[in-house]
Amino acid sequence: MSKPMVLTAALVGAETTREQTPYLPITAEEIAEDAAKCREAGAAMVHIHVRTAEGKPSQDAELFRAAIRAIRKRTDVLVQVSTGGAVGMDVDERCGGLTLTGADKPDMATLTTGTVNFGEEVFWNPRPLVRDIAKRIKSIGLKPELECFDVGMIDEARYLAKEGLVDLPAHFDFVLGVPGTLQARPEVLDFMISALPEGSSWTVAGVGRQQLPFVDEAAKRGGNARVGLEDNIYLSKGVLAKGNFELVAEAAKRARAAGRELATPEQARQLLRLG
Repeated sequence: MSKPMVLTAALVGAETTREQTPYLPITAEEIAEDAAKCREAGAAMVHIHVRTAEGKPSQDAELFRAAIRAIRKRTDVLVQVSTGGAVGMDVDERCGGLTLTGADKPDMATLTTGTVNFGEEVFWNPRPLVRDIAKRIKSIGLKPELECFDVGMIDEARYLAKEGLVDLPAHFDFVLGVPGTLQARPEVLDFMISALPEGSSWTVAGVGRQQLPFVDEAAKRGGNARVGLEDNIYLSKGVLAKGNFELVAEAAKRARAAGRELATPEQARQLLRLG
Protein backbone atom coordinates (compact mmCIF):
# COMPACT_ATOMS: atom_id res chain seq x y z
CA MET A 1 0.00 0.00 0.00
CA SER A 2 1.22 3.52 -0.77
CA LYS A 3 2.08 5.93 2.02
CA PRO A 4 -0.51 8.55 2.94
CA MET A 5 -0.06 11.79 1.03
CA VAL A 6 0.92 14.88 3.03
CA LEU A 7 -0.90 17.96 1.78
CA THR A 8 0.61 21.29 2.78
CA ALA A 9 -1.29 24.57 2.42
CA ALA A 10 0.90 27.62 1.75
CA LEU A 11 -1.52 30.17 3.12
CA VAL A 12 -0.04 33.65 2.67
CA GLY A 13 3.35 33.99 0.98
CA ALA A 14 5.19 37.25 0.44
CA GLU A 15 4.15 38.09 -3.12
CA THR A 16 0.37 37.60 -3.35
CA THR A 17 -1.66 40.73 -2.61
CA ARG A 18 -5.23 41.61 -1.70
CA GLU A 19 -5.42 43.46 -5.00
CA GLN A 20 -4.92 40.13 -6.76
CA THR A 21 -7.37 38.26 -4.55
CA PRO A 22 -9.61 39.46 -1.73
CA TYR A 23 -9.44 35.98 -0.19
CA LEU A 24 -5.80 36.24 0.95
CA PRO A 25 -5.63 35.83 4.76
CA ILE A 26 -3.55 38.54 6.43
CA THR A 27 -4.42 38.84 10.12
CA ALA A 28 -3.71 36.10 12.64
CA GLU A 29 -7.43 35.34 12.94
CA GLU A 30 -7.87 35.13 9.17
CA ILE A 31 -4.84 32.85 8.85
CA ALA A 32 -6.11 30.61 11.65
CA GLU A 33 -9.63 30.40 10.22
CA ASP A 34 -8.30 29.39 6.81
CA ALA A 35 -5.84 26.94 8.42
CA ALA A 36 -8.68 25.20 10.27
CA LYS A 37 -10.69 24.91 7.06
CA CYS A 38 -7.62 23.53 5.29
CA ARG A 39 -7.24 20.89 7.98
CA GLU A 40 -10.89 19.89 7.53
CA ALA A 41 -10.34 19.72 3.76
CA GLY A 42 -7.36 17.37 4.10
CA ALA A 43 -4.19 19.36 4.82
CA ALA A 44 -1.80 17.97 7.42
CA MET A 45 0.44 21.05 7.51
CA VAL A 46 0.28 24.77 6.82
CA HIS A 47 3.24 26.80 5.60
CA ILE A 48 3.03 30.39 6.81
CA HIS A 49 4.46 33.80 6.15
CA VAL A 50 3.07 36.77 8.09
CA ARG A 51 2.01 40.29 7.13
CA THR A 52 1.63 43.63 8.85
CA ALA A 53 -1.85 45.05 9.34
CA GLU A 54 -1.36 46.90 6.06
CA GLY A 55 -0.54 43.65 4.26
CA LYS A 56 3.20 44.25 3.95
CA PRO A 57 5.40 41.12 4.09
CA SER A 58 7.04 40.66 7.49
CA GLN A 59 8.92 38.02 9.44
CA ASP A 60 8.30 39.62 12.81
CA ALA A 61 8.41 37.09 15.63
CA GLU A 62 5.35 38.55 17.36
CA LEU A 63 3.28 38.30 14.20
CA PHE A 64 4.34 34.65 13.88
CA ARG A 65 3.50 34.09 17.54
CA ALA A 66 0.02 35.53 17.11
CA ALA A 67 -0.64 33.44 14.01
CA ILE A 68 0.63 30.20 15.55
CA ARG A 69 -1.38 30.71 18.75
CA ALA A 70 -4.52 31.44 16.76
CA ILE A 71 -4.01 28.36 14.57
CA ARG A 72 -3.40 26.06 17.52
CA LYS A 73 -6.53 27.26 19.28
CA ARG A 74 -8.56 25.98 16.33
CA THR A 75 -6.82 22.93 14.90
CA ASP A 76 -4.09 20.32 15.25
CA VAL A 77 -2.55 21.05 11.83
CA LEU A 78 1.25 21.17 11.77
CA VAL A 79 2.74 24.65 11.42
CA GLN A 80 5.77 25.29 9.21
CA VAL A 81 7.33 28.77 9.17
CA SER A 82 9.19 30.35 6.29
CA THR A 83 12.79 31.50 6.63
CA GLY A 84 12.71 32.82 3.07
CA GLY A 85 10.61 35.83 3.94
CA ALA A 86 10.52 38.34 1.11
CA VAL A 87 13.20 39.32 -1.39
CA GLY A 88 15.54 41.88 0.18
CA MET A 89 15.18 40.86 3.85
CA ASP A 90 18.38 40.26 5.86
CA VAL A 91 19.06 36.99 7.64
CA ASP A 92 17.98 38.12 11.12
CA GLU A 93 14.71 39.42 9.74
CA ARG A 94 14.09 36.21 7.81
CA CYS A 95 14.58 34.09 10.94
CA GLY A 96 12.00 35.77 13.16
CA GLY A 97 9.91 32.61 13.39
CA LEU A 98 12.90 30.65 14.69
CA THR A 99 13.05 32.72 17.89
CA LEU A 100 9.78 31.31 19.22
CA THR A 101 9.98 28.76 22.02
CA GLY A 102 7.73 26.60 24.16
CA ALA A 103 4.12 26.28 23.05
CA ASP A 104 4.69 28.86 20.29
CA LYS A 105 7.54 26.95 18.63
CA PRO A 106 6.72 25.90 15.06
CA ASP A 107 6.77 22.25 13.99
CA MET A 108 9.07 22.79 11.02
CA ALA A 109 10.92 25.52 9.11
CA THR A 110 11.91 25.94 5.48
CA LEU A 111 15.50 26.25 4.29
CA THR A 112 16.27 27.31 0.72
CA THR A 113 19.72 26.05 -0.24
CA GLY A 114 20.71 28.33 -3.12
CA THR A 115 20.28 31.59 -4.99
CA VAL A 116 17.91 31.89 -7.96
CA ASN A 117 16.36 34.45 -10.24
CA PHE A 118 12.84 35.00 -8.87
CA GLY A 119 10.80 36.66 -11.55
CA GLU A 120 12.44 40.04 -12.10
CA GLU A 121 14.25 39.86 -8.75
CA VAL A 122 16.89 37.65 -7.12
CA PHE A 123 16.17 35.34 -4.17
CA TRP A 124 19.55 35.73 -2.49
CA ASN A 125 20.85 32.66 -0.62
CA PRO A 126 24.67 32.60 -0.66
CA ARG A 127 26.35 29.68 1.10
CA PRO A 128 27.27 31.57 4.31
CA LEU A 129 23.65 32.71 4.74
CA VAL A 130 22.32 29.20 4.10
CA ARG A 131 24.72 27.77 6.68
CA ASP A 132 23.64 30.43 9.17
CA ILE A 133 19.94 29.60 8.81
CA ALA A 134 20.67 25.86 8.88
CA LYS A 135 22.54 26.29 12.17
CA ARG A 136 19.67 28.26 13.66
CA ILE A 137 17.11 25.62 12.65
CA LYS A 138 19.25 22.81 14.04
CA SER A 139 20.03 24.66 17.28
CA ILE A 140 16.35 24.83 18.27
CA GLY A 141 15.71 21.20 17.43
CA LEU A 142 13.63 21.65 14.28
CA LYS A 143 13.88 19.71 11.04
CA PRO A 144 14.08 21.76 7.85
CA GLU A 145 12.04 21.38 4.73
CA LEU A 146 14.74 21.88 2.09
CA GLU A 147 13.25 24.15 -0.56
CA CYS A 148 14.79 23.49 -3.96
CA PHE A 149 14.11 25.62 -7.01
CA ASP A 150 16.82 23.82 -8.98
CA VAL A 151 18.59 20.44 -8.91
CA GLY A 152 21.85 21.95 -7.67
CA MET A 153 20.08 22.84 -4.46
CA ILE A 154 19.67 19.13 -3.71
CA ASP A 155 23.42 18.68 -4.06
CA GLU A 156 23.95 21.65 -1.78
CA ALA A 157 21.86 19.88 0.86
CA ARG A 158 24.35 17.02 0.68
CA TYR A 159 27.17 19.47 1.42
CA LEU A 160 25.25 20.81 4.39
CA ALA A 161 24.85 17.24 5.62
CA LYS A 162 28.62 16.65 5.34
CA GLU A 163 29.12 19.74 7.51
CA GLY A 164 26.68 18.39 10.10
CA LEU A 165 24.12 21.12 9.50
CA VAL A 166 21.39 18.91 8.00
CA ASP A 167 20.49 15.33 8.83
CA LEU A 168 19.93 12.84 6.03
CA PRO A 169 17.53 11.45 4.97
CA ALA A 170 15.70 14.78 4.88
CA HIS A 171 12.47 16.23 3.54
CA PHE A 172 12.63 18.26 0.33
CA ASP A 173 10.19 20.62 -1.34
CA PHE A 174 10.55 21.08 -5.11
CA VAL A 175 9.24 24.50 -6.07
CA LEU A 176 8.64 24.39 -9.82
CA GLY A 177 7.38 27.07 -12.15
CA VAL A 178 8.74 30.36 -10.76
CA PRO A 179 9.94 32.47 -13.71
CA GLY A 180 13.72 32.26 -13.80
CA THR A 181 13.90 28.79 -12.22
CA LEU A 182 13.11 25.21 -13.25
CA GLN A 183 9.67 25.00 -14.79
CA ALA A 184 6.93 22.55 -13.85
CA ARG A 185 7.24 19.59 -16.23
CA PRO A 186 6.88 15.91 -15.36
CA GLU A 187 10.39 15.06 -16.61
CA VAL A 188 11.82 17.79 -14.36
CA LEU A 189 10.04 16.29 -11.35
CA ASP A 190 11.43 12.85 -12.20
CA PHE A 191 14.96 14.28 -12.43
CA MET A 192 14.59 15.98 -9.05
CA ILE A 193 13.37 12.75 -7.46
CA SER A 194 16.27 10.80 -8.97
CA ALA A 195 18.76 13.20 -7.36
CA LEU A 196 17.46 12.79 -3.80
CA PRO A 197 19.59 11.30 -1.02
CA GLU A 198 18.44 7.76 -0.27
CA GLY A 199 15.43 7.53 2.01
CA SER A 200 14.45 11.19 1.68
CA SER A 201 10.84 12.31 1.30
CA TRP A 202 9.56 15.01 -1.00
CA THR A 203 6.78 17.46 -1.73
CA VAL A 204 6.19 19.32 -4.97
CA ALA A 205 4.81 22.84 -5.18
CA GLY A 206 3.70 23.71 -8.69
CA VAL A 207 3.38 27.45 -9.23
CA GLY A 208 0.48 29.13 -11.01
CA ARG A 209 -1.61 27.02 -13.34
CA GLN A 210 0.61 23.99 -12.71
CA GLN A 211 -0.29 23.79 -9.02
CA LEU A 212 -3.21 21.37 -9.17
CA PRO A 213 -1.90 19.28 -12.11
CA PHE A 214 1.23 18.63 -10.07
CA VAL A 215 -0.87 17.23 -7.25
CA ASP A 216 -1.71 14.51 -9.78
CA GLU A 217 1.98 14.07 -10.66
CA ALA A 218 2.94 13.79 -6.99
CA ALA A 219 0.11 11.38 -6.21
CA LYS A 220 1.06 8.85 -8.87
CA ARG A 221 4.76 9.01 -7.91
CA GLY A 222 4.13 8.37 -4.21
CA GLY A 223 5.07 11.90 -3.14
CA ASN A 224 3.40 14.81 -1.39
CA ALA A 225 2.03 18.14 -2.59
CA ARG A 226 1.78 21.78 -1.60
CA VAL A 227 -1.07 24.03 -2.71
CA GLY A 228 -2.27 27.44 -1.64
CA LEU A 229 -2.61 31.13 -2.36
CA GLU A 230 1.13 31.73 -1.92
CA ASP A 231 1.74 30.01 -5.25
CA ASN A 232 -1.59 30.15 -7.11
CA ILE A 233 -4.83 32.07 -6.63
CA TYR A 234 -7.06 30.23 -9.12
CA LEU A 235 -9.20 27.15 -8.58
CA SER A 236 -9.70 26.89 -12.34
CA LYS A 237 -9.03 29.20 -15.27
CA GLY A 238 -10.28 32.66 -14.32
CA VAL A 239 -11.99 31.42 -11.13
CA LEU A 240 -10.45 32.68 -7.88
CA ALA A 241 -10.20 30.22 -5.02
CA LYS A 242 -12.30 31.60 -2.16
CA GLY A 243 -9.58 30.63 0.31
CA ASN A 244 -6.75 28.16 0.62
CA PHE A 245 -9.24 25.53 1.74
CA GLU A 246 -10.79 25.33 -1.72
CA LEU A 247 -7.39 24.50 -3.23
CA VAL A 248 -6.78 21.89 -0.52
CA ALA A 249 -10.20 20.34 -1.14
CA GLU A 250 -9.47 20.02 -4.86
CA ALA A 251 -6.01 18.58 -4.12
CA ALA A 252 -7.57 16.07 -1.72
CA LYS A 253 -10.08 15.03 -4.37
CA ARG A 254 -7.29 14.45 -6.87
CA ALA A 255 -5.17 12.51 -4.39
CA ARG A 256 -8.03 10.18 -3.50
CA ALA A 257 -8.85 9.68 -7.19
CA ALA A 258 -5.27 8.44 -7.61
CA GLY A 259 -5.75 5.96 -4.77
CA ARG A 260 -3.88 7.94 -2.12
CA GLU A 261 -5.14 8.40 1.41
CA LEU A 262 -4.43 11.72 3.10
CA ALA A 263 -2.03 11.93 6.01
CA THR A 264 -3.21 13.25 9.36
CA PRO A 265 -0.91 15.69 11.16
CA GLU A 266 0.37 12.86 13.35
CA GLN A 267 1.05 10.66 10.34
CA ALA A 268 2.78 13.59 8.63
CA ARG A 269 4.97 14.05 11.69
CA GLN A 270 6.15 10.46 11.33
CA LEU A 271 6.50 10.53 7.53
CA LEU A 272 8.57 13.74 7.65
CA ARG A 273 10.62 12.51 10.63
CA LEU A 274 9.74 15.48 12.81
CA GLY A 275 10.03 13.48 16.04
